Amino acid sequence: MNDPILENLNPSQLQAVKTTEGYVRVIAGAGSGKTKALTSRFAYIVDRLGINSSSILCVTFTNKAAQEMKKRVKALIGDTYDLAFITTYHGFCVRFLREEINKIHYPKNFIILDAEDQKSILRDIFNELQINSKHLTFKQVLRFISKQKSTSNYLGYILKNKGFEPDESDSLSSRIFQIYLDKLKRSYALDFDDLIHFTAFILDNNPDVLLKWQENLHYIQVDEAQDSSENQFHLVEMLSRLHQNLFLVGDPDQTIYEWRGAKPEYLVEFDSMFPDTQTIIMNRNYRSTPNILKIGNHIIKNNTVRVDKDMVTDKPEGFEAVHFHGKNDFEESRWIAAEIKEILQTEQASYSDITILYRSNHLSRNIEQAFIKANIPYSIFGGIRFFERKEIKDVLSLLRLIVQGDNFSFLRMHNHPSRGLGKKFLERLNLLAGEQNLSLLQALQNNITDKELAKKGAAEFLELIAGLRETAKTKSISDLVKIILDKSGLSELYRKDGDEDRLENIKELVNSMLLLEKENNAPVNIIEYLQEVSLYTDLDADTENQDKVKLMTIHISKGLEFPYVFLCGFTEGVLPSALSVKERRARAIEEERRLMYVAVTRAEKRFYMTDSEGFNFTTGLNKYPSRFLFEIKEEFYVRKGVLSQQIIADSKNSLGAASQPSQNTAFREGDIVMHPVWNKGKIQTVNLEKKEYLVDFFDIGKIKPIDFGFRHLTAFSEDSMDSEGPEEILELAEHLKTAPDPFGQDSALENQDHQEFSSDTTFDAEMHENTEKDKKDAKKWWKL
Repeated sequence: MNDPILENLNPSQLQAVKTTEGYVRVIAGAGSGKTKALTSRFAYIVDRLGINSSSILCVTFTNKAAQEMKKRVKALIGDTYDLAFITTYHGFCVRFLREEINKIHYPKNFIILDAEDQKSILRDIFNELQINSKHLTFKQVLRFISKQKSTSNYLGYILKNKGFEPDESDSLSSRIFQIYLDKLKRSYALDFDDLIHFTAFILDNNPDVLLKWQENLHYIQVDEAQDSSENQFHLVEMLSRLHQNLFLVGDPDQTIYEWRGAKPEYLVEFDSMFPDTQTIIMNRNYRSTPNILKIGNHIIKNNTVRVDKDMVTDKPEGFEAVHFHGKNDFEESRWIAAEIKEILQTEQASYSDITILYRSNHLSRNIEQAFIKANIPYSIFGGIRFFERKEIKDVLSLLRLIVQGDNFSFLRMHNHPSRGLGKKFLERLNLLAGEQNLSLLQALQNNITDKELAKKGAAEFLELIAGLRETAKTKSISDLVKIILDKSGLSELYRKDGDEDRLENIKELVNSMLLLEKENNAPVNIIEYLQEVSLYTDLDADTENQDKVKLMTIHISKGLEFPYVFLCGFTEGVLPSALSVKERRARAIEEERRLMYVAVTRAEKRFYMTDSEGFNFTTGLNKYPSRFLFEIKEEFYVRKGVLSQQIIADSKNSLGAASQPSQNTAFREGDIVMHPVWNKGKIQTVNLEKKEYLVDFFDIGKIKPIDFGFRHLTAFSEDSMDSEGPEEILELAEHLKTAPDPFGQDSALENQDHQEFSSDTTFDAEMHENTEKDKKDAKKWWKL
């Protein structure tokens, strides 16, 4: 008799499925059938052990992965089970907060901000502070905000209902962060980072809530565990403490998100945290040929943060991998185009079987030009996200304004399409809203007779919102959107714009709502819909039916597979990224090598690596092949194009001592040192990876990151304060003391990213003084 759950499982997959109790770690290599094991295990626990499906939490990182898991589980056990807890981390947190956010006096109809919403808020803040991108970019500020939220007890502060007092000593980034938090608090809005932090905060501070969720969740499964951040791991570890059934599956060799908080150590050292852990290695690859796998195996062995394994397969040897070296970018891209034509002719392949991978988006330009000339159809993955497209944001903002009346949606839509409500109108409305402690919409409703607000466009806008609110009481969400488009003038605006894509996107939005209504067999709650859609991206769209070559970054390709893969721009300074290596040194080298490994293991039949000569504007040096090329034995691939021995020698020499970091440093932790500007300080940390000392300077009361190579940092001696010291040090000190404010210098600000994010610790220090945070950190006994 066939067993749909257990049939076609190999021994390691079967072991993973049947090992249901306790702490379990599965190291699942690329193409090893991880999702099959994960979904079969879920089905096994429900169908064979009789566990209620709503008692199993299965978290992953993308909505697409969650939907695929649900689909597979339904195929195994039917569609009568509650699979709501097969979800993303953010999806789980949204569901949790709908039930529990009132514990911190937030309403259940809280607003979720996506990236575009965050940028809108930053535009408002930049206007208030009269700053622009010459001072800081949105990207820099958003990275700073995310970092501060992960390292400070910001929630404990804002929940005291206090505003931030301006402090001239705060950095510009800190002031923006404080205003940003105030704006979110006033609107009961949460960004993506907040979803995790709010959930953990409530669980940490409400034992009854924690126990309730622990009792309900008997089994917890974590997909792609290598990409879990500290807060995400803390969440699942905390929820699993009662029943102690925590199942992690992932591959440390595919950790490519350390730059945004992923901690592969939690998977690598899971057995040290939980000594009774059962470890299962899934190393049978069902995707790639041996010739492709041996390249991946060979490269990744150079990493240290990993669980040792070699991927194996039963497939025939297949085609040898190819490395092509071009004389310039054009030759490289033309060769790729010609090779694609050859594949189509000899392999009877389709364009859609072929994928071009690159480290950074800008590398697609030459490829696109070559494809256009060669009449090769292509599509670029990872463009603007569907729900971040202007026309979609417009419709969703009006929906949100109807049911929630928030300021963010009001600012976006009050004068769109144009209603003659300009800057003075908005300044007056902002003033009244602040004085009367009202939202902008409420302030307009209450003060519509005010001289500066009594405009025809304002009255029409209020009438529109009031009418739509009445309509929303009786109409389905799909019908409501059609009415919104008509009555708001947006539909006419898009038609006049002449952009057919905008109208097609609107149709797709309505279709998705109709589908959701059909699946639920009931009206869709608008607030819950708005919370859910903020979690989706255009990667969830079906693009598989287009016969086009796919172009995408390696990051986007993660979890996907393609018959023919070209890795272009395989150049030192690009892969590995010179900027990443400069910022994170050895950690970055390992992550960049994992990116290479991910690229290799996407390929099923053929794998190509291409690079070219020329000038690298990122590094300011001549272009050389990636250092990772020289980590592969030459007998593992075929070389095409002419790569001279001189270039090989120059390439290896260019790396030199940089690739062999020294363990010897001028100072050690605890040493007292002198700085020409900040005077006396103490070495707190010696960071070998970033090649910097963290020095606590006594006079200014701040910790600063000082590069190993800074030759004016000297050992402190009793007479060093009185000594004039070397003339060059005095000159440097004088120069720095009289240097103009860097925020007045455009050129300096363009390059202060690392300084801004690394050196500012004022806000961190204030947050660290909070004793409640110290108590909670003590509970994280597993914290690395």
